[in-house]
Amino acid sequence: MVGKFVDPKAQERYFATYEAIRRKWPVPSEELDVETRFGSTRVRRSGTGAPIVLLAGAMGTSLSWYPFVADLAARHTVYAVDMIGEPGRSVQTRPMESTDDEADWLADVLVGLGHEKVHLVGISRGACLALNLATRRPAGVAGVLAFEPGGFGINFRKFVLWSIGELSRWWLPAAILRRVSGGDPAVRHTMRPLVFRGMKFKIQMAPLHVFTDDELRSIDVPTYFILGERSLIKAPELAARVESLVPRVRTEIVPGATHALNLEEVELTNARILAFAGEDHAGLPD
Repeated sequence: MVGKFVDPKAQERYFATYEAIRRKWPVPSEELDVETRFGSTRVRRSGTGAPIVLLAGAMGTSLSWYPFVADLAARHTVYAVDMIGEPGRSVQTRPMESTDDEADWLADVLVGLGHEKVHLVGISRGACLALNLATRRPAGVAGVLAFEPGGFGINFRKFVLWSIGELSRWWLPAAILRRVSGGDPAVRHTMRPLVFRGMKFKIQMAPLHVFTDDELRSIDVPTYFILGERSLIKAPELAARVESLVPRVRTEIVPGATHALNLEEVELTNARILAFAGEDHAGLPD
């Protein structure tokens, strides 16, 4: 099975919303369709400079980066990816059945972009995919910046309950939403119809992966974990674990932040991306 909408009407409504949000992209962009062994992957390119590849969380699409891209594209070539197997403009032709498949897919995307090395920036599932690539196909990876990464044993029930609570807030009026959640309410209100209409897409992805100690030891590129103090996992324990295993790593725990760290802390998110994509990787061992 490959990812697809439940019916043509659901697809039509989703893409009408997708196009409406696409028009909010604040800087000039070019849409690329990168061929991979699992199908065509839609990538949105903006800016010039050293390349950054942005990988959203589940159901996010490339468009979830619209609040961030103006600052990033002022200094870098930015590639925002629609994940294959999820709702978006990518077209899956073959199922991804394993973490090796996921690494092959992302490696194909990077080859198609044509750069020798790129920095990978991921949120949640996107961060998991970036770290997975660094453990299996690291040739094109200059570094990984992982915000609230999946792949570290998040309890599924806890994640579902958190997701219900977070998404329920997206229906609140802006004045109330501003009081109960950090960040700009307009971003959640903008993305809300795309996320909910995407729920009529039958997602196809590999089973959830949990990183082993040996996999983490094998990561040989500069790596930065940014975790929320109120993460779905115990952030201090995860930070201690990766600091003891990943050779070239640093960690940060953001006070008060949750798994929605990027929505709550847009300025911090952009600042960390821009700093990490610099050439010196200050503070990381060689």
